[in-house]
Amino acid sequence: MRAYVKTAAGPGEQLLKVPLPEPPDAGEVVVKVKATSICGTDLHIHLWDGWSAIRVKPPRIMGHEFTGEVISIGPGVSAVKVGSCVTGESHWTCGYCLQCRLGQQHVCAQTKILGVDVDGCFAEFVKVPQGSLWVNLPDVPTKLACIQDPLGNAVHAVMSGPVAGCRVAVLGCGPIGIFAVAVARSAGASHVFATDLSSYRLKLASELGADETGHPQSDDIERLSQAQTNGIGFDAVFEMSGAPAAIRQAMRICRRGGRVVLMGIPSSRVDLDIAEDMIFKGLEIQCVVGRRLYQTWQTMHELLASGRLNVLPTITHELPFSELPEGMELMRRGECGKVVFHAD
Repeated sequence: MRAYVKTAAGPGEQLLKVPLPEPPDAGEVVVKVKATSICGTDLHIHLWDGWSAIRVKPPRIMGHEFTGEVISIGPGVSAVKVGSCVTGESHWTCGYCLQCRLGQQHVCAQTKILGVDVDGCFAEFVKVPQGSLWVNLPDVPTKLACIQDPLGNAVHAVMSGPVAGCRVAVLGCGPIGIFAVAVARSAGASHVFATDLSSYRLKLASELGADETGHPQSDDIERLSQAQTNGIGFDAVFEMSGAPAAIRQAMRICRRGGRVVLMGIPSSRVDLDIAEDMIFKGLEIQCVVGRRLYQTWQTMHELLASGRLNVLPTITHELPFSELPEGMELMRRGECGKVVFHAD
């Protein structure tokens, strides 16, 4: 089968012919990938930043966002059947560590991430545990089914505290940041402010529900924040970029006693003024990773089914699988929302 493989340490990846997945063992499922999409994590690995160099061990088939059809199942599989249309949860948890036993599987001590720690879904077929699959309703469009894993990140981040009637800011309008704008709006935020270095993505954020936008290089973000909050600061700030300057800014534009949610992954260490910008302001700092398993999936399912959350406009490009490098370049330049690849 064809697969995009990070063959060695360094930027880029190769489209290669690789062996098909082995037949599924007990509890495993083989899925024919119908669509896949690029995540910021994939871009980190593509560019080979400091985090990737430590975490990823080539050779590795990349990719962790997918939807597809179950084509074979191993012994004991009962959650899905051959022919089921499924979407994958990319975090595979152990089920027995303290976190899993406490219902905190999203921070399982033994988590393996598809396309990072195990071979991923930038391929024609992928083998996964049955417990990592979410069965889609028949009327869910393929391109929407494909992006539920990253959408769940935004649902988890935004819904981790009060939103209704709150003034919120989203710093970083990559795909998950744009999702966060839409989720905050659907959850009843009274005002949504979004920032990004890409004018393209700021326009998209406005289309998804941002009331105001700001460009960190041309706008005084702190002044804009004061103007939009009557000098008080935002009730909640969602930092989705991982940029050190944005993380520091998140602390400064949040009101005293407000909450800052950190989800963007920095490529290196970040210096913070913990005393002035955090402790003396009494901020609630929340670090969010992945999705709560599987509460977030159920919440996301209900929001989508109700029609209150429409994120299809975030899908700005649909390409054949063979054009994944073009999608990576769009992501690098910030000239896209979500890029979905269909099997070709």
